[in-house]
Amino acid sequence: MTEPSGEPSSGTARGRQGGGRKRPDSRRSGGRDPATRKRAGAEPPVREHDEAAEDASLALLTQGELEVEGRLVVASNATLYCTVRDGGTEAICVYKPVAGERPLWDFPTGTLAGREVSAYLISRAGGWHVVPPTVHRDGPFGPGMCQLWIDTDPDVDTIALARRSDHQALRDLSVFDAVVNNADRKIGHLLPDGDGRLYGCDHGVCFAEEYKLRTVLWQWRGRRLPAYAVEKLHRLQDAFGTGTLGAELGQWLEPSEVTATQQRVELLLEHRVHPYPPEDWPAVPWPPV
Repeated sequence: MTEPSGEPSSGTARGRQGGGRKRPDSRRSGGRDPATRKRAGAEPPVREHDEAAEDASLALLTQGELEVEGRLVVASNATLYCTVRDGGTEAICVYKPVAGERPLWDFPTGTLAGREVSAYLISRAGGWHVVPPTVHRDGPFGPGMCQLWIDTDPDVDTIALARRSDHQALRDLSVFDAVVNNADRKIGHLLPDGDGRLYGCDHGVCFAEEYKLRTVLWQWRGRRLPAYAVEKLHRLQDAFGTGTLGAELGQWLEPSEVTATQQRVELLLEHRVHPYPPEDWPAVPWPPV
């Protein structure tokens, strides 16, 4: 029997390059301990994005040797917690083999890993940098998606964070989700790190041609897009204009899905408002955490 779309939360906070390793715990696997978490307050200073470090992470994820350390059992698709090593460099990552993907009724079988890579390509091309470095590579269980692990800040209450309307990085993520047509933005997919950056994970059910936006981030629906969001959309539009981005996405998506993504960018730039929930599709994923 096939499942409805909306990849269940794997709680896959993604990794820290180098240094000691940490095993997944309740904070990263969807567990909540409100007694030990402070409510989200003022945004901390955000470390400037480091393109060179990102390129180094991509090289490590692509070329390094994967060693499976365990499995994140809360995920319905095979989601493996791994170490990746190349020479004297190592990092923690998540590896999702295509062979471990469960069929969905509204997404082609075997395409989720490629959709995760596509989400990363969009995130980087638009300057959002909300998806951790992600590659498609061979691994111990065949080809699949490999993504850097992010150690999340245990002091951030992600439930409170998801409700905020004054958080720029969260609003950036909502615009990014509108572009990729994310059908499964859960609270557990929000990854605030210790440096003030916010990442999102689990983008396997994105890029459908039909409008399927399903998210916990509807607080800006119908509101004007801020200038910084419009700037990123223009940057993404320019990346499509060169033809390079479309060719990269075409390795993982159908041509019609690439075209639909570009059209969503153009529509957002035309109207310059956050989208409204769909009328014929559940607006919030279930469960929402």
